Amino acid sequence: MATYDAQSDPGTTQVTVNPGLVSYTKVMYVLHGLTILIGICTSAFIVTAFVFGLPSIIAVIMNFVRRSEARGTWLESHFRWQMRTFWFAALWIVLSLVAFGWLVLIGIGIVLIWLVFAITGVWAAYRIIRGWIAIGASRAVG
Repeated sequence: MATYDAQSDPGTTQVTVNPGLVSYTKVMYVLHGLTILIGICTSAFIVTAFVFGLPSIIAVIMNFVRRSEARGTWLESHFRWQMRTFWFAALWIVLSLVAFGWLVLIGIGIVLIWLVFAITGVWAAYRIIRGWIAIGASRAVG
């Protein structure tokens, strides 16, 4: 059984976590990681593959389905971490298209959108890697 790392959150007691839920959370990270890999290895941007790729969409659905089981455990931070990564990446896509989409007519918009997509993709990849490392150490992320 995985336990909560009390050293990273002083003043709390150890909480036993269902090992199946730990594995489930790892599967969500793998799905997000697969989507990032697809974004790197194809003509898609990392962030667009991350937000619109089927593996990430499946991971988000999985997150919604079982996040209540993670409440009160160190895994709750991982569920929240993954959801925030996904939704903030989606937000940055929308904001960049709204802010710079009209500039595509004069050419500079494509560069600005590409820049935002690239930075957001690197940020999403960093967060998934950081979460994977934390869950491998059986500790909260964030």
